Amino acid sequence: NGTRHLKAMSDDNLAILGDQATELRTQLSTVIRGQDRQIDLMLCAFLSGGHVLLEDVPGTGKTTLAKALAKSTALRFQRLQFTPDLLPSDILGVSIFNPGNQSFEIHKGPIFTDILLADEINRASPRTQSALLEAMGERQISIDGEIHSLPPHFFVIATQNPIEFHGTYPLPEAQMDRFTMRLKLGYVDTETEMQILSDTDADQQMAELPPRIDAELINQFAKRIKQIPIDDELKHYVIALGQATRNHPRLALGASLRASIGLVNCARALAIIDGTNFVTPEHIKSLAPHVLAHRLVLDNDSSLSGHTQQAVLEEIIAEVPIPR
Repeated sequence: NGTRHLKAMSDDNLAILGDQATELRTQLSTVIRGQDRQIDLMLCAFLSGGHVLLEDVPGTGKTTLAKALAKSTALRFQRLQFTPDLLPSDILGVSIFNPGNQSFEIHKGPIFTDILLADEINRASPRTQSALLEAMGERQISIDGEIHSLPPHFFVIATQNPIEFHGTYPLPEAQMDRFTMRLKLGYVDTETEMQILSDTDADQQMAELPPRIDAELINQFAKRIKQIPIDDELKHYVIALGQATRNHPRLALGASLRASIGLVNCARALAIIDGTNFVTPEHIKSLAPHVLAHRLVLDNDSSLSGHTQQAVLEEIIAEVPIPR
């Protein structure tokens, strides 16, 4: 009886978290129209403790989506515009000597926050981009040899324009691997675009977005996500996808172990968002393109031949057997 009681409490808690996630995504969809699936995917990364890279051409709503998420949470938010002359110290902060007390004091940069919007991240130099590596990987930063902790739910949502645009720098492989997901919004359909053009209260809606979740609720999500069961067959499926990318003849670099962990965590988060209490093969398959593709590196011949990471991954997903 005690076991059944605990399970009921757990299921009730899961239902509450699912309801909170539904309220959050419903609110976001009122501001970012026609992007319901992308909103769900971003929430998977956010609630599972990952980071998101929004990549698309200018004017598709990348920054608006990031700001809407920040306003929908009761968390600290900082926006940092990345430019070619941005320095690592502009992100992390600096240690300055105070002659009054004869000691060095840390002047914290914008990275000391809960949600960091790194806008147009690929316009900064690789040296400046790398300033985020430790923060995204370990949720801590180093300034003059001193370690400073960041919140356990620290979340980076970065935007970037395609590298063909003038004045951009490709993100290095180590930086790409820190992003749990890469999402592309794309253009909305005609009907949705007409609604957007007819909406005269969009700015007001954004300004009045109420917070739907706070740090305590996010911590509950993080704990509950780890308890969502996933069958060993599905774990082997994730491993098989990762190994297939590492052994593919057209790839110079396959998916990392961090990618496999991120795929499992996001699948568990999607199980909560979808209102189930277990991971399905469809969860894994639908998330794999967003979690794995951006971490792959084509070999020189394939790159020159016009192949893409996404196309190669689609081949792999089609070839690897799905557990039934």
